[in-house]
Amino acid sequence: MRLVKFRTHDHPTPRAALLQDDRLLPLASGHGCLSDLLHADDVAAEVLRRGDSAGSSLAAGSVRILAPLDEQEVWGAGVTYERSKVARQEESLRGGSFYDQVYQAERPELFLKATPGRVVGPGEPIRVRRDSRWTVPEPELAMVLSPALKLVGFTIGNDVSARDIEGENPLYLPQAKVYDASCALGPCITLTESMPARAEIGIRLEIVRGGAQLYQGQTSVARMARGFEDLIAWLGRDNHFPKGVVLLTGTGIVPPDDFRLEAGDRVRITIDGIGTLENPVIQGGSS
Repeated sequence: MRLVKFRTHDHPTPRAALLQDDRLLPLASGHGCLSDLLHADDVAAEVLRRGDSAGSSLAAGSVRILAPLDEQEVWGAGVTYERSKVARQEESLRGGSFYDQVYQAERPELFLKATPGRVVGPGEPIRVRRDSRWTVPEPELAMVLSPALKLVGFTIGNDVSARDIEGENPLYLPQAKVYDASCALGPCITLTESMPARAEIGIRLEIVRGGAQLYQGQTSVARMARGFEDLIAWLGRDNHFPKGVVLLTGTGIVPPDDFRLEAGDRVRITIDGIGTLENPVIQGGSS
């Protein structure tokens, strides 16, 4: 069962819908349309209840698919894959040992990644900030959590990161991670019970430049060093999320050190059970 948020040219109010093959069955509308569904005690049952009384469906190709969140914050978990740990150590001038320590520590690295206004959806441009010379995409499985921190579904996340800024000093992490259009989510939320088993969830990254594939890589969620429940428990320590929260679970795909995102690139992230999130790249000032 997959949910999307969308709008149409003649109906600009955002709506939430059940995605069935290439058709959308509208279920809710308004500012909190997705939250109306995701925060129910039984999300699948609420979707089915609303679907029984819904009107006609729409062709998915006739609407604009939006980022699948309303007012939720987006948080990130770092160094959850060994490949990510190695990359962070290689990029850091002085703080490499910190990444090894957090990879092995009981407490994970957690950070605020984006507020809703800094998130873009499918087809919208992600951005290389103007003062970065080395920015990369970070393809990640994203957990969608209710206000009670119940894991209700998954989506695809792109934790765009300025590696040169973080590598200069780990204390610059917020500037490397948090800026306008630094996070992409979508295209849908797959409810937890509809996802493949964790060991069967593959993640693939493709970067296209000038119409040709420039880079491709893949990994599996089975290679994560931390469990979903562990990350959720730490996120919820002394934190409350009345609007719900999206938690990115870290990346295990790291392009080579000589790779930099450039304006005009296209980034495609595919995760089993969810679909493909594709975004073009721009560079410089935000709009």
